[in-house]
Amino acid sequence: MAKTHTLKAEDRKRTGTGMLKRMRREGFIPSVVYGGGSDNRNVKISAKDFRDMIATSASANVLVDLELDGGGQQLAFVKDLQHDPLSGNILHADFLAINEATEITAQIPVVLNGEALGVKLGGQLEQLLYTIEIKCLPKDLPETIEGDVSDLDVGDALHVGGMQWAEGVSPTLGEDVVVALAAKARLAPTEEADDEDELGEGAEGEESEEGAAQEGGDASEESSDKSGIPFHRSSG
Repeated sequence: MAKTHTLKAEDRKRTGTGMLKRMRREGFIPSVVYGGGSDNRNVKISAKDFRDMIATSASANVLVDLELDGGGQQLAFVKDLQHDPLSGNILHADFLAINEATEITAQIPVVLNGEALGVKLGGQLEQLLYTIEIKCLPKDLPETIEGDVSDLDVGDALHVGGMQWAEGVSPTLGEDVVVALAAKARLAPTEEADDEDELGEGAEGEESEEGAAQEGGDASEESSDKSGIPFHRSSG
């Protein structure tokens, strides 16, 4: 199951674009804690501590114990992150206040185990889903969703229903949605072009031979016509 991390969350009174930019320069991420039947609470968290937490997690959907000003604690779920489109730095974080009985929805990474039979026979494995949305209680939140592809022959597929689901965790997608499949190997463009060239060269060769034979026949006829040998018709 996913680990619950701890972060210090300080109240912030400053608002406005200029103030938020200054806060980021000081090494903080402006954040908000909402839900749980309480009013929204504007806080700031250490950018370094948050980056370190995300770096050691399988996904950004993380459970956090927020240490709030005044000595209180709040279990929360990282619901949304806003990133700078150029630098990729985190600009803002949204925390959903929850308790142990709150059902949460999260995007969990997919991990495929084993080597598909179809790959051993010359095919290739194509993964169509890299994350799957799930629902569960906080205590059941997984880090990854795993699936075994070892038995996939060429043309076979692994569906959502065939993944390994822990008790208390359920997907929001239908069980027949394809996660991965073992497909026939595709020829590289250069190989296809080479095959086409070989076929073309073969056809051209046959045409050349036919043309040479035809030209040879025409040349023989012309030679006979121009030989100058008189043709005598029999009188009797």
